[in-house]
Amino acid sequence: MNEGLVGIAQAAPAIAMLGVFACLIGGGWMVVKGGDRKKGVLLLVMAAVLLGNVVIWVG
Repeated sequence: MNEGLVGIAQAAPAIAMLGVFACLIGGGWMVVKGGDRKKGVLLLVMAAVLLGNVVIWVG
């Protein structure tokens, strides 16, 4: 495999985990602060799906 692609493939789970944390924080804040609760719950669901993808990639 191309060296550039190997670097991207190794960095993808770490970048995705940053996205998981961002979605958890943002979604939790939206739910707690009572802004748009529906979008907050959707962000939390998205974080769970993204975490599942990372587990599949790494496993």
